[in-house]
Amino acid sequence: MSAENFSDEPTRLAETIVPLFARQAGAFTPVAAPDGSRVELITGADDQDDCAVFRLTGNHDLVVGTDYVRGPKFRLYEMGHLDEYDLGYYLVAANLSDIAAMGAKPIGLLSVVRYPAEMDDVLFGFVMKGIHDACAAFGCPNVGGDIGGAERLILAASALGVCPAGGALLRSGAKPGDVVCLTAPTGLAGAAMAYLRAGIPDPVIEGLLPSLLANWKRPVARIGEGLALAASGVVRSCQDTSDGLKATLLSIADLSGVGIAVDERAVPVPGSVAAVAAHVGVEPLALVLGDSVDFELVFTVPPCRVDELAESVDFHRIGEVVEEQEVVLVGEDGSRAALPGKAWRHQGGGDGKA
Repeated sequence: MSAENFSDEPTRLAETIVPLFARQAGAFTPVAAPDGSRVELITGADDQDDCAVFRLTGNHDLVVGTDYVRGPKFRLYEMGHLDEYDLGYYLVAANLSDIAAMGAKPIGLLSVVRYPAEMDDVLFGFVMKGIHDACAAFGCPNVGGDIGGAERLILAASALGVCPAGGALLRSGAKPGDVVCLTAPTGLAGAAMAYLRAGIPDPVIEGLLPSLLANWKRPVARIGEGLALAASGVVRSCQDTSDGLKATLLSIADLSGVGIAVDERAVPVPGSVAAVAAHVGVEPLALVLGDSVDFELVFTVPPCRVDELAESVDFHRIGEVVEEQEVVLVGEDGSRAALPGKAWRHQGGGDGKA
């Protein structure tokens, strides 16, 4: 094993970051619209200027989001199930998921990587490679940001996207009668956490664990689906499930001034999630609806347009928007109850989603 190397910030910039993110402007695919609107990257991270430069021609809305992740304070990192590469990858997905939920096309990511003195060049390179590979996977260049020292690894980013003027998908547009839809099953990330926190091994679930952990190690920002939802012109509200499905449903209902009736029979429950639920002694829907970081999209569509949308986007129909301002789970017998599971709430002093 080679000796540890601890380069200074300019060296890490020159020897790690610039080679990873080289030739961005030439590789960037301009975003073009039929009306002649266009977005081009003029200066990227490889130029080592103070800022990236985009040229926007025509009529766009700029969509901007920012997110911080817990770095080494991720519970799964502390338990040895995530590494530095995974943390960098997760940072990108978490930020681009917000862009996807707005129905925007990502055009750039600004990353902040602060690292402790004991982080050598190899581990620093793993973080940056995770960021690079996730950006490549989602078609979004890392156009700049900041690196430097700190008391521990700190990761944050801001994501930039564009959409046609007035075309962003908001949380606040749901209307009574809309069908509530979900891009793919949730609960996988939460099930991984629930199983590992329980600390009681099970041979069957051990075989399922890699697929459950994939939602942490290689999360997917639903960029393509978000763009398709926005382009359809029929989606009234949208939000990602980064705080869990229950929290997302509550948020859309609250901001839209409506209620949501979730059909218990329609909510997809992956078999691996059901297995974990039985193992740890909770009901499966508590994991599916709880604070599981799955980065799926929840959206609402008028009932007369939902079949049309299904021709271009895969999704599950899980409920209906109602006038009465409460979010409930409707059982097979018509009974109504509060949604099970814990809705994530950001607060100081907690141990975080991971």
